[in-house]
Formats: sequence, structure tokens, C-alpha cells
Amino acid sequence: MVLLYRIIPSLLYSSLQKTGHLCLCGPHSIAAEFIHAITEPNNNTIVNGICDSLRRGWNWETLSRKFDSVELNESLVKTVLLELKEPTDAKCALGFFHWSAQRKGFEHGLWSYSLAIHILVRARLFMDAKALLESILKKSVGDSSRFLVVDALVRSYKITDSNPFVFDLLVQAYAKLRMFEVGFDVCRFLEEREFSLSIISFNTLIHFVQKSDQHSLVWKIYEHMLQRRTYSNELTIRSIISVLCKEGKLQEVVDMLDRIHGKRCSPSVIVNTSLIFRIAEDGRIEESMALMKRMLQKNMIFDSIAYSLIVYAKVKLGNLDSAWEVYEEMLKRGFNANSFVHTSFIGAYCGQGRIEEANCLMQEMENMGLKPYNETYNFLIEGCANAGRVTESLDHCETMVKRALVPSRSAFNEMAEKLSELGDVKRADTLLTVLLEKGFIPDELTYSHLITGYGKTGEIQEALKLYYEMGYRSLSPGLLAYTSLIKSLCQCGKLDEAEKYVRVMKDRGLAPSEEIFRGIYPRG
Repeated sequence: MVLLYRIIPSLLYSSLQKTGHLCLCGPHSIAAEFIHAITEPNNNTIVNGICDSLRRGWNWETLSRKFDSVELNESLVKTVLLELKEPTDAKCALGFFHWSAQRKGFEHGLWSYSLAIHILVRARLFMDAKALLESILKKSVGDSSRFLVVDALVRSYKITDSNPFVFDLLVQAYAKLRMFEVGFDVCRFLEEREFSLSIISFNTLIHFVQKSDQHSLVWKIYEHMLQRRTYSNELTIRSIISVLCKEGKLQEVVDMLDRIHGKRCSPSVIVNTSLIFRIAEDGRIEESMALMKRMLQKNMIFDSIAYSLIVYAKVKLGNLDSAWEVYEEMLKRGFNANSFVHTSFIGAYCGQGRIEEANCLMQEMENMGLKPYNETYNFLIEGCANAGRVTESLDHCETMVKRALVPSRSAFNEMAEKLSELGDVKRADTLLTVLLEKGFIPDELTYSHLITGYGKTGEIQEALKLYYEMGYRSLSPGLLAYTSLIKSLCQCGKLDEAEKYVRVMKDRGLAPSEEIFRGIYPRG
């Protein structure tokens, strides 16, 4: 009883408001009522009478007749539930919970729900516990704090001598009700209070999240799992492979691992490598390396892959000297050079304008029998174009096409812009025709560069052809394309046509820019 006096004030909650939303109430005001109720002889008689009747198997009708004059309140209901907290009385507690719920003028609050749920879980009456959890979660939707339910369960945990499995059921209920963000926040809330969730709960959450196509949340949950040292099983991996498929990323990761490891990897290695790569791509290099170290300790990733990803991470940080040291160590340990690592270095050198060094690495790759792939060429195409080495950029692009590879849109656009500036737009246009047949998808910027290029060479008919080709390809011209076309018409002295396209712009809801007006009316 002394213990009860000490812990009850921090555990008490108000009943459901008339709106159906749950709210917390000042614990001390309710504590006084509860303590008084416990010590009141008449209340004890009522509590004992209700409990004895339930144990004898009385039905609701008989209970209602016998206790018709009893006015139920939170403190009385809580006292009865605590009196019935032992597993042998769990079904009596459930019967009382439902019986009291249908009494006029009474609604269960968070506290009585929490007690009932704990009692049911302790007695392994999981289906009944799940039903109450889903009921209370539905009623809590819209509350200002997303932690009201879990906080009530945590606070009532010890007084019921409960089982941690109650929190697994809670998270699984959030997943089933598609309350994913709240469910994940509750996971972290629980772990901060040293309650660990099972792999089953994480799998349930991941399964329902991936079915809802919230792919980024799946990866957050999986990363959190590993950080908390909860390791995946076959079901986890299967769900995340589904995510990779839906994202269209599975083949990319498989190809990357083929380049690094030289042979096909298991689904778990595919998933774990993908996670490390994503974290590094987000710029969270230290976190990716810490997680990879843990994976290596658990044999969740191969050493050859780990070395390559460390090189990639250091390159991404701009620490090329350290990246080369890791690469040399990798070779000393008997691992083979691979095209992924070489491409990482090529990308870094191109980004710094060190084209000669990038070209040397490209040649080294060829000499070692390593195959350059899309990203290798894209780096070189963009790097050479930005460095003013446009002919080399075009050569790399043409070589790429001969090898049945298609450049990225950003790489082609960069090269097309530079070719157009140099008056060599025809070569860019010819290459675009070839690429379109191979599945290349241009954007407005692609056409804008080419239209600008033809404007500079005075070939306005070619520029107009490109404008109409955009429509043919269901690519609606925007401000960028119209600006390029109208400026080109002005440069060729075709002001009337330029004004015509200004009107077309306006008809399509586009406001001509100041640059356009300056082209048509150069004197203001």
C-alpha cells in the first residue's frame, strides 16, 4: 500500500473527453480521489463484491442488477482492474472492462485502457490486447502529443508487473493502422527508455510501410534497427528488396556490386550495401562508416565491398590522398582493382578540372581490362565540357554510344551547351538524333541549348524545327525554350515572328521576361 501511494500520483489520467479525444489530466487532483477511494471501506466492499462476482462468472445483466446503484468513476474502475491483474483473473478483468464501458455516464480513459492491456498481455491474451490497443490508438488520433498512449503504457508498466511484449504489440498496431510516422517515433521513444523491440515488430512496420510506398521511411527504420543492434532476418531483407524494386534501384545496386565484387551477391549484401551507399550519398559519411564497421563485425558485408565504399566516402569528402592510401591498402590485402573505385577517382578529378589525370585513369582502366560504365563516361563528358575541352567531351560521348551506353541528360546538356556556344550545334543535334533512337529522354534545357546554338549560326528554320519537335514529343515549351527561340528570332532580324511567339507565350499563361522584351525592343 505504501508503494501504491508513492507511484499512483504520477500514473493517473483523466477519462475520455466527450469529443472522443484522449487527454492527460493533472495527476495530483486525481490521485487524492483515487487514494481516498482505496482507503474508503465502502469502496473496498464494492471492489471486492465486483471482483468476487466476476470470478463466479456472473453475466452482465446480473452484475448490472446487483451494482445498479454504484456510480462508476475512474478511481473505482482502476482499483478493480488492479485487483484483477493476475493472469488467472485476466478474463474477469476483460469482462469488467467491457461491462463498465457500457454503463451510462462512464467512459474509459487512457489509464484504464493501459491497465487492461497490460493485464491481457501478461496473461497472453494477445488478440484481446490487440483489439484494445487498436481501439485506443484510433481514439488518440488528433491528440496534440503523439506519445500519450505509449507514455501511459510505460507509466503503468511496473504496477501491473507487465511484459515488454506489450510494446511490440503497440508498434505492430500502429503499423496495421498505417500510422507509420507515429509508430516509428514511438519505437525511438521506447528505446530511449530502454525497452527493446523485437525483430518481428520492426519487420511488421517495414512490411506495411513498403506496401504504402513510403520508401524513404523504410530505409530510416532499417538504419535505426541496425544502429540499435537489431539485425535483419529473411523477412526484413525480402521487404527491402521489394522497396529497391519499386524504386527502380535494384539493378543499379546489383551492377555496382558486380563491378566491385566481380560476382553476384546475396540479397542481404545487396540491401546492406545499398543502405551504406545511400547514407554516404546523403553526405552522412561518418555515420555510413560507423554502420559499415558494425556490418563487417557481423559479416553482413564483404571486405572488398567495404574497402571500395571507404574509398568512395573519402573521395566524396574531397580527401583524395587518404582515398588513394585506402586503395593501395586494398590492393596489398589481395583485393582487385575495380571500375567502381576508378570511376570514383575519375569523378573527383573531373570535378576539380584535372582532366589529364582523369584521362590517365580512364586509360589505366582500359589497360587493366576494367570496363568503364555510364557514370565513368558521364563524368568525363561533363568534366571535359566544363574545362573547355569540348572536342574531347564529344569524343567520349560518341565512344559511349558505340559501346551501347547512353549518357545522362545532365552530361549531354552540358556538352550541347558548350558546342552551341562554339557554333558547332550541328554535331550536338546529330548526336541527339542518334541518342533518341536509343531511348535518351531530352528535357526543355536540351532543346533550349540547341535552339540557342542555331540562333547563333543564323539557322532559324532549324531552331523552329526543334521548337515544334518539343510539341511532337509532348514536351511543353516553357519560359526557357521561348526565351531561346525569341532571342534567336531577334538575332536573325525576324521581329514579327518573335512577337508572334510572345503572343503564343501569353496565350499559354507564360509571362515574357525582360530579356525577351529587350531583344524585341532594344531601345526600350
